[in-house]
Amino acid sequence: MNGAVQAGWAPPSGPPEPAPRSGWPRWLLAVTVLWTVLLAGLTWWSVRTDTPTVREQRTLGQALPVVDGAVGRLVVAVGDGAWAMTGQQVEEGCRVTPMDDGAELTRGVDVVVAEGGERGLLESVADRLPEDWRAGVRVSSDGPRLRADAGEFVLVEGRVVTPGRVRFTVETGCRPLGDVAIADLLPGYPGEPALDEALRALGRPADDSVEQVLAACPGGGTARTRWVEAGPAPMSLAGLKPLAAGAALVDTPEVYAWRRGPVVVLADATGEQVRLAASTGCG
Repeated sequence: MNGAVQAGWAPPSGPPEPAPRSGWPRWLLAVTVLWTVLLAGLTWWSVRTDTPTVREQRTLGQALPVVDGAVGRLVVAVGDGAWAMTGQQVEEGCRVTPMDDGAELTRGVDVVVAEGGERGLLESVADRLPEDWRAGVRVSSDGPRLRADAGEFVLVEGRVVTPGRVRFTVETGCRPLGDVAIADLLPGYPGEPALDEALRALGRPADDSVEQVLAACPGGGTARTRWVEAGPAPMSLAGLKPLAAGAALVDTPEVYAWRRGPVVVLADATGEQVRLAASTGCG
């Protein structure tokens, strides 16, 4: 027998291979579905019970001490100029997650300086802020701007609002309200003697609608600003000049500021209402 192969015949090559099955095995599909459901449940539980690890999980209540301390440090950094803390602004309706609403808290400090001194003030404040805030001033198309990180995802910014006016803000970003009520974030306060004196000088009666904002000083104690609206602008501020025991801090037709002992009194007629503010710093 020789090795010749008969024409038209192919040698056997073993049993035929089974046809491939289409789709995933049922057990694998079931495991995948169960794992997806389990992962979604664990994520839901973690968001609501775990210790906060990201910005969206820290509530406004948890951010309040950081904001309060940041405003106090700004007051110290501003120094002896004409300043007043702004009222607390709470904006509701922002989205923490696609399913959860939140709120954002903003506080700040307004400072009036001579025109041309805005950038110098921003740089001076940046130099006086804590080193770990990494505060710096950069110049953009909108003018010089200060930016710093007060910790816990609380942002500090400073910018020129109008010539001669710089506003420093402390912002929490959008956060869950938690156990904090909006009313607790917007406290009022009774009258301030320096404001009553200024109201009388403008020919206005004493007003019991005085509002107040407080900030914790870095070395202890409390800084505060109390303010009241004196009436619609325009209004002459000339009647306030006799109240300045020494030289005025600011003296323009629309803004007048002076010091009454430890209190800085600022009359601002640049808006629709004349606003009187009395501020006590950390010194």
